[in-house]
Amino acid sequence: MRLAKVVKLPLAEKLTSSGRYAAVMVSAEVGSAYNDDPGAAEVAILPTWRDTIEDIPQDLQPPTWNFPEPGQRIRASLRAWSRVCKRPVVLFIDEIDSLQNETLISFLRQLREGYRSRPKNFPQSIGLIGLRDVRDYKIASGGSDRLNTSSPFNIKVSSITLRDFNVAEVAELYYQHTEETGQVFTKDACTTAFDLTQGQPWLVNALAKEVVENMVKDTSIAITREHILQAKEILIARRDTHLDSLAERLQEPRVQAIIEPILAGTELGNVPPDDIQFVIDLGLCKIDPQGGLIIANPIYREILPRVLTITPMASLPHISPTWLTETGELNTEALLKAFLKFWRQHGEPLLGTTGYHEVAPHLVLMAFLHRVVNGGGTLEREYAIGSDRMDLCLRYRGLELGIELKVWRDKIGDPEKEGLEQLDSYLARIEVNSGWLVIFDRRSKAPKIEDRLSTKTTTTKNGLSIIIVRA
Repeated sequence: MRLAKVVKLPLAEKLTSSGRYAAVMVSAEVGSAYNDDPGAAEVAILPTWRDTIEDIPQDLQPPTWNFPEPGQRIRASLRAWSRVCKRPVVLFIDEIDSLQNETLISFLRQLREGYRSRPKNFPQSIGLIGLRDVRDYKIASGGSDRLNTSSPFNIKVSSITLRDFNVAEVAELYYQHTEETGQVFTKDACTTAFDLTQGQPWLVNALAKEVVENMVKDTSIAITREHILQAKEILIARRDTHLDSLAERLQEPRVQAIIEPILAGTELGNVPPDDIQFVIDLGLCKIDPQGGLIIANPIYREILPRVLTITPMASLPHISPTWLTETGELNTEALLKAFLKFWRQHGEPLLGTTGYHEVAPHLVLMAFLHRVVNGGGTLEREYAIGSDRMDLCLRYRGLELGIELKVWRDKIGDPEKEGLEQLDSYLARIEVNSGWLVIFDRRSKAPKIEDRLSTKTTTTKNGLSIIIVRA
């Protein structure tokens, strides 16, 4: 089963303190270094479990573990502990999805074999905690995605996911901090936290933790909307373990097959329902009440393209900030000239720096713009499945520039007209008066870069000045 990581440790402590169970939370992560050697993984895992179990009362701890043959050590050790413990054993195994291949198969098979001996000779209950449902572990181990046969993967009784908080529950959670310390979260702060996280439990806690433990330690100072926004930027830049784990999923083919069309604004195509459910179970996506699959919350929506631009950013050549004035202001004419020069010299070679080929131009352009805003501004993104575009808003010391990215593919017409209409609407919504429409020509018979790279200025139906860039 899956349990949210924000509750697992307190739950184990509560079960033990109740006097009815011997409950402990352990981790399988150290075994991930030996995913093709189950015996070595067992030898790595069990000593760390023993160290953790020593934190519960002495009379509940296991005897000395005498390891049998490889492939039986997990089962035998848990059996030995359960036989001598005067209370039923409850075990929460964290990071179970870090195990793969033969090690994962062996681990789950041992749990399945031991299950038959419960409750006196095996833990009463075992919770497997990770970002996957047990049904997905078979794929992680290299097996078939069909789970209709008796196998080590057929061990699940139920799968539990902590639902997202609503806005009132976010405020209630933050009020607990106020009761303990007197430090107030303003109404705007609570609302902003919900808007950014959509109630995702780890993110709700992480934002507040960053603010009260690092940013505003003086409890006489109220937490405001600005504090929450700053904490959001810190979390994204730091990529804590939770965000890093989600980012790693982007390299999985079944995840890419869904995230790439969302970023590109194209249709999903023939994606298996199980794969859609997988990204929903991960908490990475959700079904929009108005229809369609969307990224689960604004923080995830921001972190995904940032992660995917890491390699293109690392591949960027040295670029002098010719777009800045002597006083450090952003000159958009100089920025456009710098981009055209960059794209002419380096754009197409850099398209190969990402495995997300459908949005490679978007990622390279964003890598360039990250270089522009580094230390002095922000780059906000909007994208949605079926929208056929990605929208960017570059903000730098009071200057705002809206940018719409379109791709001209084979078998479709020139997207200029549609792009202008979409950009006109986008600029009106974000209250920005000027923008760029960047059209990437990805047709198989597109002219060479030096022939197609061009700009022209036009006006939208709402009278906004737009520069069309063809790249």
